[in-house]
Amino acid sequence: MSELEVRELRYFIAVAEELNFSRAAQRLGMAQPPLSKAIAQMESRLGVRLLERTTRQVSLTNAGRVLLDQARVAVDAVHAAARRTRRAGQPTPRLVVAVKPAGDAGLLREILAAYRGTGPHLPPPEVVVGGSGEPIAMLRDGRADVALLRSPFDGRGLDSQTLVVEPRLAVLPAGHHLAGRRRLRLTDLKGEPIPRWKGAAPSATAYYTGYDGAEPGDGHTGSVPADAPEGPIVSGVEQLLEVVALGQAVAFLARSTTERHQRPDIVYRPVTGLSPSAVMVAWPETSRSAAVAAFVQAAHDVAADHPDHMTELAAY
Repeated sequence: MSELEVRELRYFIAVAEELNFSRAAQRLGMAQPPLSKAIAQMESRLGVRLLERTTRQVSLTNAGRVLLDQARVAVDAVHAAARRTRRAGQPTPRLVVAVKPAGDAGLLREILAAYRGTGPHLPPPEVVVGGSGEPIAMLRDGRADVALLRSPFDGRGLDSQTLVVEPRLAVLPAGHHLAGRRRLRLTDLKGEPIPRWKGAAPSATAYYTGYDGAEPGDGHTGSVPADAPEGPIVSGVEQLLEVVALGQAVAFLARSTTERHQRPDIVYRPVTGLSPSAVMVAWPETSRSAAVAAFVQAAHDVAADHPDHMTELAAY
């Protein structure tokens, strides 16, 4: 069996995501007949059906779902290799650090200072601030060398190290009937609509909504129940806070994030039984960069100087 080509994987990803050959062909900028022929040839070489086709719909087989998952990883890896190669050949090297707003638990500036103090032989750090999901995407596709990420995230192809583990707090409208309580239990918030993060995987959605099974026996089994009320779709902390302030939902945020966003129309309360938030430094597992290694060491050293995060977690 001959190996699959990147071009074929791109074709399959488009069809698998669109589940429509016409839309996939339009997305790829090609005619439909050669696209259909290419998919059929892939199935023939692999010896399995990837798609179930009827006159009314296209759906993925089990084999197709596996290939879609692996194809995305493979195509991302090829694109990342090209980007990293081009960047390595630039006359002025850079260390690109990807973060998202409030995603560093307040440690980023200290980490950058510690990295710069390592010595002038390392490239200067360039911080790129992206929205939800962007830092890990930049790390995977080669636009970034290292990233500060909050769990949970898909760690395939990455190495990572935990820097900070901190409690999450409930975010409530100031007029909520539970706002007067000093501490809540996770079960107190059962039935409340909770915002869903745009593009989040099911495991991440379970975490953001508190259904990731933090406390055995509390009825939270690691997945979101089908009858759980859904709050608005959000793509950032500011949007999340606004929908909470309007009384459309309650939410959960890391303690360090709540400290940066104090508002009179919102209250934050500790929650017994809610899983914590972890800030991690992550980098490609194939990286051999001395600059990445120095940044990771700087991050580790700075986090070690802040044991208060772990102490506060124990207190919650």
